Amino acid sequence: MTLTGKTALVTGGSRGIGRAIVEHLAAAGARVVFTYRQDDAAAEKVLNDLPGTTAVRADQQELTGLAAMFEPVRDGLDILVNNAGVATAAPISELTPEDFDRVFTINTKFPLFAIKEATPLLRDGGRVVNISTLNTVSQAARLALYCASKAALEQITAVAARELGPRGITVNTVSPGATDTDLLRSVNPPEALETAANLTALGRLGRPADVAAVVAFLCSPQGGWVTGQNIRATGGLAI
Repeated sequence: MTLTGKTALVTGGSRGIGRAIVEHLAAAGARVVFTYRQDDAAAEKVLNDLPGTTAVRADQQELTGLAAMFEPVRDGLDILVNNAGVATAAPISELTPEDFDRVFTINTKFPLFAIKEATPLLRDGGRVVNISTLNTVSQAARLALYCASKAALEQITAVAARELGPRGITVNTVSPGATDTDLLRSVNPPEALETAANLTALGRLGRPADVAAVVAFLCSPQGGWVTGQNIRATGGLAI
């Protein structure tokens, strides 16, 4: 499974699942550009660990970040992975319009316009992968905005697959289950993580590399006949 000669752009690539995706694509031979919001140290570590990668500081709360994000790939793009996301854990009774705008901008609006920006740059036969969540089919209290924003992203995936298919470009969603990341731990107490591991058929929380391997497959030549799909990489948390 080789991506030699391919150029990939991964949002939120300095930590967690995003970093694992950068690692997998780079290991397969791709030139990888990744974005990060503010953790310079984490971005620098990726650059040091994976020579040949490029970091771009871009805040998905503002669409103005799109220009900087795509600048290093104006010469052509093969893979776009919309990974960066945010979760606000609060009951509906406490949500504010500002919460809505923030979560939907980062999780839905920015990825949508990233696809739009990428479309003229993507070479025929390219790949787009959007990272969603199992929570769109296994909802949890306090996660209304997260669930809804990711569900919208899944619908964008399906439409984009139809629109870009004539050029041989595949567009898919990968929906992780309980994956051991900072984001997961920020919105779940330890006992919830233990319960999730016990309910997973493979008996543990997912690791970022587990999800990244699925993304890498979809980005590879072997994934060329899969499009418009939502691959639930959950280890059997949902069967």
